[in-house]
Amino acid sequence: MFIRTKTEGEEIRVSIPLTATSGKARIKQRTMLNAYGIPVATCQAPLSLSCYVEWQVGYDAEINDPEKMALTTLPDARFTGANGETKALYELSEYLFWLTKWQLVKKSELEDLASTLEKIPAETLFDVHPALAIKRSHLVEKELNGLQFLATRVEYPLVLRQFGDYEIAAEIITREKQRAIGVQPMLYLCFPITELLPQQGKPSLVGRTAFSKEHADFVINRANASVFVQVLHLFGMLSGNHRRDSLSIIKTITAGV
Repeated sequence: MFIRTKTEGEEIRVSIPLTATSGKARIKQRTMLNAYGIPVATCQAPLSLSCYVEWQVGYDAEINDPEKMALTTLPDARFTGANGETKALYELSEYLFWLTKWQLVKKSELEDLASTLEKIPAETLFDVHPALAIKRSHLVEKELNGLQFLATRVEYPLVLRQFGDYEIAAEIITREKQRAIGVQPMLYLCFPITELLPQQGKPSLVGRTAFSKEHADFVINRANASVFVQVLHLFGMLSGNHRRDSLSIIKTITAGV
């Protein structure tokens, strides 16, 4: 499921699905920031203050992906990705384009970020950083239901970053790639459902269940614009390919606004 974006004046509204059980954004529940989030059946269980949005935000759309290309507001703002494919600005990069065009983010901020990313040593990027390696314990014998097994414990590193006084945080977890060899850090934006605005005609979210296929709006504006510069900074630290993409995105934005 992809996320639709629209711009109104000097703000961006991102339509977040409230009832999705899979996809890029879903509602979870936890009592503290470092607790494990449990998915919520929002059509059955009332939304509460312990509910939050987990959003695997993206930053590009390959031009041969018609679903994403139909959703971006900038189909002609393009760059060449680290994988050699031609891509359009989408989601994070799309938001930063408009925020910079509206001067809610300064071009100099993005140029300074590019300089910072270029100076990060390759061996400290998250996909190769020793502190973020996936750990496996030694095999031990274990009997389960009358059968003998060899058991191990796998630990996936997770780092959290809160953005000052904002109610938005980033979670980065490293897992094995599903369709290739190696590991892949994945970034999620997390924020409480109180950051969502019900769409027109819908009541407040807290204390009720979600309507079928209901969406609510996450608003990006002057108040939280700086968060998205910081998110691009985090993306640029994930791997060599992420860094190259981030630098290309910055170049495309600063040349186009």
